[in-house]
Amino acid sequence: MNRTRRALTAVALFWMTVAHAGLPDDPAKVTPLKVGERAPSFSARTTDGTVRTFEAGHYPKPTVVIFYRGGWCPYCNTQLSDLRLVEPKLRQAGFEVVFLSTDRPQILYSSLKAEKITYTLLSDSDLAAANAFHIAYRVDGKTLAQLKGYGIDLDSTTGKPLHELPVPSVFIIDRTGTIRFVYSNPDFTVRLGADALWTAAEPLGDPH
Repeated sequence: MNRTRRALTAVALFWMTVAHAGLPDDPAKVTPLKVGERAPSFSARTTDGTVRTFEAGHYPKPTVVIFYRGGWCPYCNTQLSDLRLVEPKLRQAGFEVVFLSTDRPQILYSSLKAEKITYTLLSDSDLAAANAFHIAYRVDGKTLAQLKGYGIDLDSTTGKPLHELPVPSVFIIDRTGTIRFVYSNPDFTVRLGADALWTAAEPLGDPH
């Protein structure tokens, strides 16, 4: 049984590696989906491993999808803290708001340094959603070594040996599944602030 399980795991990892083989090796080379394009179908997991699926063209609410790197990232924690100012307003305006990171489901909340986070956090630890939105890239050996020097092991935080990250990004998707706003910056130290997000989102809300 153990031998069979190891074989199946090896096969799954092989095909995952093949699927991710065409990723850029530099965040500056990432080409996110654009305004006016259709948002892809994507899935991510809750803290208990339950899969949530978002179907292209079938969004019950306009949706804000926020990709961040992980709870280990200080800039992500700062961003999540800042967005506490706007997240309730977005929900009142009729938006679904979801935050996706590379953290495995079990550490989605515990890994964060930001306090009193009640957001909907989802795990995209295999970066399938990041790939679908064209914002994933391979992390080079030098960067991996730097992260490990800070005590960050992506194999441990993701639970997978992919060594990939998303460019921190925000997508606003309307009920038809059309992307209406994109913010994606390869400089992970620069994030979309609460005020700028609200300015972009307010005209696209659906409070009814």
